[in-house]
Amino acid sequence: MKHYIITIARGLGSGGSHIGRALSKRLGIEYYDDEILQMGADLSGINETYFWEANERIHKGQVAINNSTGTYNKGTVFHEGDKGYLSNENIFNIQARVLINLALEDKVSCVVIGKAANYVLRSLKNVVKINIQAPQEYCVSKLSRRTGIGSAEAITLIEKTDKYRKDYYKYYTGGNWYSPSEYDLSINTASIGEENAVEMILDLLKLKGLIEEKPEIT
Repeated sequence: MKHYIITIARGLGSGGSHIGRALSKRLGIEYYDDEILQMGADLSGINETYFWEANERIHKGQVAINNSTGTYNKGTVFHEGDKGYLSNENIFNIQARVLINLALEDKVSCVVIGKAANYVLRSLKNVVKINIQAPQEYCVSKLSRRTGIGSAEAITLIEKTDKYRKDYYKYYTGGNWYSPSEYDLSINTASIGEENAVEMILDLLKLKGLIEEKPEIT
């Protein structure tokens, strides 16, 4: 079996993380979300706190670096003592290095949540890029049930989080986080449902020749 990576961008409350975990279990492959932050810290020697502060955000706290173009130095990893060592841009590039290592060196089949992984790994044929979204009403209902928070608080959290993610993606990739052209498959879970979303992604893996058969539900 070929190794492959499923990247999942997701709106808060849309069920993207749950779909990712279901795929991981069904396929028997690794699941990476916040684990990428720890792996970046291990790779670089930078305290994990900096990775948490920069996670899917831009210009948070004192770790952002300014430049004349308004864009970051793509691909360059700064080392201890360099001006940009603790910048958000360096954190992003280190996380990108982790993802590339998983894909090309470790050759690990896995699901990756967020981290603009669809963009970082966009040139690889064994990557399936998924975007999971849903209307706000659906996301509010799901988030409220899963966390116990009220609707008003859920709305605020969804709007704030999705803005972080959209702005983060635009800043580091130049692309539109919501655009279907950034992905192989975009799914509205309010229309399709989470279980059917899993089946659709498995069908896509099979169509691309990355799996021979859809694994049975256990």
